[in-house]
Amino acid sequence: MTAKMRETTVGDLVDDSPLSRFQVGVIILCGCVAVLDGFDTQSIGFLAPAISESLNHPLPGFAPVFVAGLLGLMTGAAILGPLADRVGRKWVVICATFGFGAMSFLSAYVTGFEQLVFLRFLTGIGLGGALTNVVALTAEYAPRRLQAIFVSLLFTGMPLGAGLGGLVAAAMLPVWGWQSVFIVGGILPMVLACILVFRLPESARFLVARNADQTQVKALVRRMVPHLKGLEGIRLIPGAPAPRGMPLRHLFTEGRAAGTLLLWVSYFMNLLIIYFIVSWLPAVLRHAGMDMSAGITAISLFSAGGVVGSLLQGLVMRAVGARRCLTIEFTLAMLLIGSLGLLPPSPELLFTVSVLLGIVVQGAQAGLNALVAEFYPTAIRSTGVGWALAVGRIGSIIGPVLGGLVLTLGWSLQQIFLAGAVPALCAGLAVVLGGLLKPAKVSEASAPTKACETVAR
Repeated sequence: MTAKMRETTVGDLVDDSPLSRFQVGVIILCGCVAVLDGFDTQSIGFLAPAISESLNHPLPGFAPVFVAGLLGLMTGAAILGPLADRVGRKWVVICATFGFGAMSFLSAYVTGFEQLVFLRFLTGIGLGGALTNVVALTAEYAPRRLQAIFVSLLFTGMPLGAGLGGLVAAAMLPVWGWQSVFIVGGILPMVLACILVFRLPESARFLVARNADQTQVKALVRRMVPHLKGLEGIRLIPGAPAPRGMPLRHLFTEGRAAGTLLLWVSYFMNLLIIYFIVSWLPAVLRHAGMDMSAGITAISLFSAGGVVGSLLQGLVMRAVGARRCLTIEFTLAMLLIGSLGLLPPSPELLFTVSVLLGIVVQGAQAGLNALVAEFYPTAIRSTGVGWALAVGRIGSIIGPVLGGLVLTLGWSLQQIFLAGAVPALCAGLAVVLGGLLKPAKVSEASAPTKACETVAR
């Protein structure tokens, strides 16, 4: 008769062990996807004025291009997140990364405005699916004590990619035209996807949740925890059973409804701010009579600030608490955006505020992404992340639409920025209201208690 095997979860083994080189390697691969995701997501903002002139399409009427890309992002996040909770993260990440690269490459050869709109929608589907699942993979390969830090660090890739896009656009636009930026933004993701086929592993926690072969899972665990002894006498079990039916429904069960809705509100408002700034700031400044280079510089500084904010976010959240950190960031964002509307306009003020806004607004986004990844258990994590991003994309769609509207209405620079402070106020209020909620009452097997308490704090 064989001895009874001890049961434990992958999380228990990983959380009690030092970080391994294998885990770091997986997180770096996810970060590379995030960088190229940021490059392709934000490049259209840099290229819009040049494409507008090339296709002879007025810049104020460029909103459908931005909206199409963001609708694609929303669709990709909403569909490919739940899909990954059923079939696994690895191949969804690979296909999504290759897909947005291929669509970006094809965008270099458009001959009409409608073609560009359609290809930006398809590009967005890949971007949304890739980002959703690298968040889930990073959360599942990081120990819980470092989860917020690593997910926040992952999101340095977005502003880093956007900043890289600005540098590439500034260097290549005058020489090879806007098409060259799309070609670079297409080839790099397709090459990375080929590398991921051989280097990116599946999530061990997902495999356990889906009752995969124990030998396969233990092989991954040995790479994650190389010093672990006696793994043969352990049976790995999921922290929560795989949900039945539609995964979306489970975002609102077992006490998660209030936390889910508050995360969605915060995502909506913060992404509205980010995409309004990134999509329209160059055009708004050009419309106000400033040089085109001022807009590109402002966006590059905004992206650089986002890298700093994302790098610091996890550490600050651990030091002062998630709710307090996010409340301070949204308050500062409201004051900074409002200052552009109240103070006399100048390049010095614009560039300073752009850096600080990048730190607080994109840092807050990294913090929200860390919260949502921690809030949901493995079995519905990609669904939770995907739908939070999808709802947030509604805000990111409204932001560019509002940008086109206020330009068409002839609003002044001051009016535009004063209106832009309102979403920051709403996001801050949502965070404050979240602090008034009682922690969700869920079973230990269904979701980690610490995650629920983190969102409610």
